[in-house]
Amino acid sequence: MRRSLFVRLLVLFLGVAVISIAATAWITTQSTSQRLRGEFESTLEADSDVYGVLIAYAQGHDSWDGVGPVVEDLAAATGSRVALTDPSGEVLADSAASGGGDAPPLPSTPTAEIDPMAPLGVMAGGVAVSSAGLVAVEGSAGGRADDAPSPSSTAPPEPTRAPSSGENGTIQGEAEVRFVTASGIPPALSLNWRLTEEEAADRERLVAEANACLERLGADRWIVGPDGTVLQASSDPVSTVKPAETIDSPVHECVPEDLSTPSAAAQALNREQARLTEECLTAAGVAATRVTSPEGLAEFAVDPGDLAASEALAECSVRANEQAMEPYLADPALLYIGSTDRFDPFSGDGWVRTVLTALGVLAAATGVTVLAGRRLSHPIRTLTAAAQQLASGGRGTRVEVTGHDEVARLGHAFNAMASSIEENDRQRKAMVSDIAHELRTPLANVRGYLEAAEDGVVPMDAQLVSSLLEESTLLQRLIDDLQDLALADAGMLRVHREDADVAELARQVVAAHQPSASASSVELVVAAPSDVVADVDPVRLRQALGNLVANAVQYSGTGSTVLVRVARDAVSDEVVLAVRDDGPGIAPEHLEHLFDRFYRTDTSRTRATGGSGLGLAITKHLVEAHDGTVTVSSMVGAGSTFTIRLPLRAPVAAGAS
Repeated sequence: MRRSLFVRLLVLFLGVAVISIAATAWITTQSTSQRLRGEFESTLEADSDVYGVLIAYAQGHDSWDGVGPVVEDLAAATGSRVALTDPSGEVLADSAASGGGDAPPLPSTPTAEIDPMAPLGVMAGGVAVSSAGLVAVEGSAGGRADDAPSPSSTAPPEPTRAPSSGENGTIQGEAEVRFVTASGIPPALSLNWRLTEEEAADRERLVAEANACLERLGADRWIVGPDGTVLQASSDPVSTVKPAETIDSPVHECVPEDLSTPSAAAQALNREQARLTEECLTAAGVAATRVTSPEGLAEFAVDPGDLAASEALAECSVRANEQAMEPYLADPALLYIGSTDRFDPFSGDGWVRTVLTALGVLAAATGVTVLAGRRLSHPIRTLTAAAQQLASGGRGTRVEVTGHDEVARLGHAFNAMASSIEENDRQRKAMVSDIAHELRTPLANVRGYLEAAEDGVVPMDAQLVSSLLEESTLLQRLIDDLQDLALADAGMLRVHREDADVAELARQVVAAHQPSASASSVELVVAAPSDVVADVDPVRLRQALGNLVANAVQYSGTGSTVLVRVARDAVSDEVVLAVRDDGPGIAPEHLEHLFDRFYRTDTSRTRATGGSGLGLAITKHLVEAHDGTVTVSSMVGAGSTFTIRLPLRAPVAAGAS
């Protein structure tokens, strides 16, 4: 079975698209491989170093002014281009523009975001410590073994790994930490934040003295950090912190308390944070206790059971830390490392490869399209030729149809159309012949009688006038039938409904045909209840029922009985009119064509065996105009029954109120 035309077109277009995509990918790969190999030496370690230096610069300066020399030094050290822009894209510093002239475009995606408020975040996705939390290390700080968590802390979460503080606040190793909610120095900055030269020298001296003291005590496994934290040396890759209660007291005596004292800058920052936190808590209506930490920093404590107060304290701490730190830190910036990633297919010798590839894609697409297009358009060309033959008069033209796709369905529709045109043409010719025949006989009679009267052969008496009137009546009836059919074909056959007694209409029709029935020795009987009221057009219904009664009287033999029955079907809510005769019946092969116009079971065309052949076709149109149906049942030698079924009430049109 042939595939759908839509599927074949889709496959064709997708094939061309795949060729184009593959060619584009090949050009891009070939053209960028050298550039990628040239920049492969820019490793993640070098990028991390650049990131760390710039983070430190942002924490130590309140703006990016003067960062140009630092960027140039980093570019020289890594061998890669280094550039900084603000979030809007304005260049703050660019090593590629240091020599003057226009710098090449920046890469489309920044390497990292330099945010001094989140210093523990790493480019590869590390842990970022919230500025609302204070890191409490489960170890010895400042030589005090009985240090406890801040009174403002809430229930701590599960321990996690975070970097421990090294010299001058740098990150060295990892330590097991817990996050506690408090208002203090941001943990990423530590207590050694922005040490002056004098403070840094003093701390180095104190750390050296503390470690010398530990050596004298023989506690070589212990190390004192620059913030007074006592760490235990370990052979494990990650240093661990010894619990405070298990550390010997002599070890504590070697740690001076001055190591755990915040720097002057940290103390000033803490004072501003405390002021802002207190204002925020007051505005939120939260009562908090201001306490002093063992390091001498201001903190706030709330009832751990008051969840709302704890949440307000955490929110106010975050807000106060951000507001307090903002004047001290540079604004966030975007870091770009490496040259532009924009591809220019016409640069260097790339234009030759691009042109050759484009020509190859064009040739392949043209070949595929031509071959597939000719195959797809062949049945359409065949249909076009057949349509031209049909228009030229070849009514027997047909096309060979294979498959089940859209074109095959079009072929079947064309063949059906051609058959319909041929049948309509045949019916038109037959109709013209039938009309000519029906008109010829009465016209010939009228003309003959008039010529005979003119010649004096036949006297112009009452009998001749009556005969001429009968012939003109036949002509008028044929013309009226043709007009009714023309209105039905044009969709202009209208019915004027009103409540009418269908049983009374049946009796009127029987009375009108009683003389012709008596002349043919046919008994015409009506069986109807007293009244059956329905919404019908009385004139059109009498015409439809009269055609059936006239046919029944005409085809019934002498001594036969024609029964007209009227009943109401309570189940379907319809009125039923049936006309039964005792005639010769109708052969089964004629039943399906009985309501076709000009169709007659007797093709001898004698005046005695039928009229124009339009009565039943008109009856069908009149019944369908009433939204009803007309059917026939017959048995050869046993008579026929024509049944009309009409709704008692006209159906309500959709949307009518």
